Amino acid sequence: MDEQRRSGHTITSLMVHLVWVTKYRYPVLKKDIQSRCREKIMQICDAEDVQILKGVVSKDHIHMHIEYPSRVSISDLVKRLKGRTSRNL
Repeated sequence: MDEQRRSGHTITSLMVHLVWVTKYRYPVLKKDIQSRCREKIMQICDAEDVQILKGVVSKDHIHMHIEYPSRVSISDLVKRLKGRTSRNL
């Protein structure tokens, strides 16, 4: 967490805390779906060069504390995370 990302002309340390919930907070993220959701989120973060500092997939919501590079827009990242996990589950 103390490590900074370095590139040619910049030094960054961009962190954000993300939380999103299921519709009407229905407890649908259980057992097999919960583990598949966790795996899918890790795959997407690896592909986007995003480091997950802490993360929890509960039965009705997802918490993530992440560090991301400056070239990645946080709104696009959240769109990818929520969209790909919801379509694939």
